[in-house]
Amino acid sequence: MPSCVLAYSGGLDTSVILGWLMDQGYDVHCVYVDLGQPCEDREAILHKAEKIGAASAQIIDVQDELCRDFAFPVLQWQARYEGVYLLGTSIARPLISKVCLQVARDVGADAYAHGATGKGNDQCRFQLAAEALDPSVKVIAPWRIGSFRHTFPGRTAMIEYCEQKDIPVKASTSKPYSSDENCLHISYEAGKLEELTVNGVETVEFGMGVSPQQAPDQVEKVTVAFKAGLPVSVNGKTGSAIEIVKTLNDIGGRNGIGRIDMVENRFVGMKSRGVYEAPGMTILYEAHRLLEQLTLDRDLVHLRDRLSPEVAEMVYYGFWYAPKFDALLAFIREAQKNVDGEVRLSLYKGNMMVDSRTSPNSLYDEGIATMEGGGSYDQTDAEGFLRIQGLPSRVQGRVTPRNW
Repeated sequence: MPSCVLAYSGGLDTSVILGWLMDQGYDVHCVYVDLGQPCEDREAILHKAEKIGAASAQIIDVQDELCRDFAFPVLQWQARYEGVYLLGTSIARPLISKVCLQVARDVGADAYAHGATGKGNDQCRFQLAAEALDPSVKVIAPWRIGSFRHTFPGRTAMIEYCEQKDIPVKASTSKPYSSDENCLHISYEAGKLEELTVNGVETVEFGMGVSPQQAPDQVEKVTVAFKAGLPVSVNGKTGSAIEIVKTLNDIGGRNGIGRIDMVENRFVGMKSRGVYEAPGMTILYEAHRLLEQLTLDRDLVHLRDRLSPEVAEMVYYGFWYAPKFDALLAFIREAQKNVDGEVRLSLYKGNMMVDSRTSPNSLYDEGIATMEGGGSYDQTDAEGFLRIQGLPSRVQGRVTPRNW
């Protein structure tokens, strides 16, 4: 009998997919990849999978790995898709595929199944990662299979299937949008959010913090320390990657930090509207950027900034396991080796203001930069510098004068 690994959440879709895969003759090994998503009872999810008939079911906690090995390198790049989105969902998908394929290798499964739709980006991220890691893998995406969509044209048909199969389904009041959550962020889309005249941040019931209007009427200061461009402590307390992110989620959340509403260009070609919140990562991006202002050479940081949109695009599209991305990760590790120091921010009602920044590797020299008299910068040197810089313009101006 063929076997497959299913990226399993325990919700309606993946519970139906589990039953359907069994109907197709598969032994199914369910893997709940724990990314910090909220769940009433993870053990109950495993028992549900076993009750349905899964060959095996397990939870694998990768929250620290997600932050340390996936989110933090993207942070070092200051990568934001289309200048705004911090890629919280995109970053997690290649890790899910890696974990599922590791389980597939352990149990001898030859296929990998997921519940992503054929309209979205996640199907690309899951499959591109899987094929890069195991070129022989068979990826099963039921929502791209016509017979599956014919059998389950809507939620009612899925619930009826669960009743027939005695699959426990928890009835819930459907929200006017869908959401996806991990320890980095929550994304909200679809439903009422597809109407662009609807105010997204007023429609969504945010899960990671209060609105800026509801935030305290006083400033809260937070200090973040970095080593080689990676966060190592918050307010003087060192911690693991996930501990740092969770701490900053709490701090940023109560101060209304990190909400965005954007219309983005999906990899599959359509535009979609998403509302996102990422309080902890938003603080880290700002603190990291401010520390780089002290520690990175001008030409190096400008090169990084030119490449950053390329990195964001690769992560968003799903090309994490690609030679170009390997090279870009190696570049940023080298570029960030001197990004050490501390940044103190003042948080107030959704705003972040720099309070102080220090680094043992600071390239800022007050003696050179001062506007006061004296100092180590000789302004006379600028005369020759500008004569040389202006030489091409003077020659061009004589040969082909501009009308002005």
